[in-house]
Amino acid sequence: MVDRLVLGCGDLCLSLSSTIRDWEGELLVLDPDEHRVEHLRDLSVSAETGDVTKTEAIRAASIEPDVIIVLMDDRERATEVAYAARDVYPEAYVLSLPGVTGTSSQVPAAVDSVLSPGSMVLDAIDDNYGGVLHEQLAGLRTTLQGMSGTLVICTHDNPDPDALGAALALRAIAERFEVSAEICYFGDISHQENRAFVNLLDVSLRQLERPADIGGDHLALVDHSRPGVNDQLPQGMPIDIVIDHHPAEELPDADFMDVRSSVGATSTLLIDYLERYDIDIGTDVATGLLYGIRVDTRNFGRETTGADFEAAATLLPHADLDALERIESPSMSPYTLETIGRAIQNRRVEGTILTSCVGSIQSRDSLAQAADRLLELEAIDMTVVYGYTDETIYLSGRAKAGRLDLGFVFRRAFDDIGSAGGHESMAGAQLPLGIFEAVETETEENGLRSMVAGQIENRIDDALDTRRRER
Repeated sequence: MVDRLVLGCGDLCLSLSSTIRDWEGELLVLDPDEHRVEHLRDLSVSAETGDVTKTEAIRAASIEPDVIIVLMDDRERATEVAYAARDVYPEAYVLSLPGVTGTSSQVPAAVDSVLSPGSMVLDAIDDNYGGVLHEQLAGLRTTLQGMSGTLVICTHDNPDPDALGAALALRAIAERFEVSAEICYFGDISHQENRAFVNLLDVSLRQLERPADIGGDHLALVDHSRPGVNDQLPQGMPIDIVIDHHPAEELPDADFMDVRSSVGATSTLLIDYLERYDIDIGTDVATGLLYGIRVDTRNFGRETTGADFEAAATLLPHADLDALERIESPSMSPYTLETIGRAIQNRRVEGTILTSCVGSIQSRDSLAQAADRLLELEAIDMTVVYGYTDETIYLSGRAKAGRLDLGFVFRRAFDDIGSAGGHESMAGAQLPLGIFEAVETETEENGLRSMVAGQIENRIDDALDTRRRER
């Protein structure tokens, strides 16, 4: 149940009185006009008399609200009321009307969202601002408003479009609450489509080479949830904000956390926040989010939910579709084509499972592209393509929806020797090269690849056997 406090009872409040009395949860209208209060009581609406501009009167109300709705007719007075309400109930979600508090670009900091008049007001107040969503909206706002200094938004290593789109959206939200933010990442953006994304949308990013470079006063993680897992941050590093759609067996302590695997992309989660905070979705942010959703859901064909479709529909009018077309059709680098060729040549197929070790790599992104391409082979349900640098083995996996839980397989196979994560149809891992580091000369490359392949594939086979037994 969500308890709601309506402050002020203008003409809209009176016209909605027969409906608001039936809302679930406790409802109270507070208004200074005794005649209006009596009228509401005659209509079986709980109402009290009080000066809604005074914190003492709001505090004396007979409920402690989860949601506060300012329904006054005078803009200046409504703004004063909103700030008074925020002082008394800093955790509550505060709503008002655009005619009262101005357009979305003029919304006072005390107001979380504005609503359009008419039936949409009822739907939004009654259905969309309760339960978990309300708590998330209030929690993120409180966390951001408590910050002083710069928020560093860190993606996972070698960020993909979903991570970049989510980071762009979180930066816009931080700016809504007057928090300076910058987007940072470790690794490289070498996938040709991701490079096109950054260049065409002119995304401002800072590449990190070591944890000491991160700087900033606060830290947020997007599209991954644990420091030191799929990034180069120290494990246990303090985190302020986590927003991710990948399932995780262990989560860090953070002031605010929204980890929901019930959607196909982290970008989908950010749409709710942009809309509820009434942030104008700029072209670059909309294009980035839409592309992030399309890539992570494989153009709405993999682990797609109704929320993903709704988010895309929201973004479509704001996105630059010409830029999207150019992002999705870049030229492929010769190195990526070579990696795909080696993945085909070195493939090992057991039933519907294909694994391939491509040996030494220059670009981690090429593994994901190879795994995607090999999944298109007939009678293949799962692909794992992996390679290594001087110190680390990188793995990228893809699976057809509904066939098996690839994230579970990767975590079961590799969590004890490295970091692994993902969801049903997409997963990744990175492992220390370990005992194979001694094999360094070029003439021993085949032997190194053979030893790595043996260890990796044994672990995958064991994890798959475990998964089959548990189903």
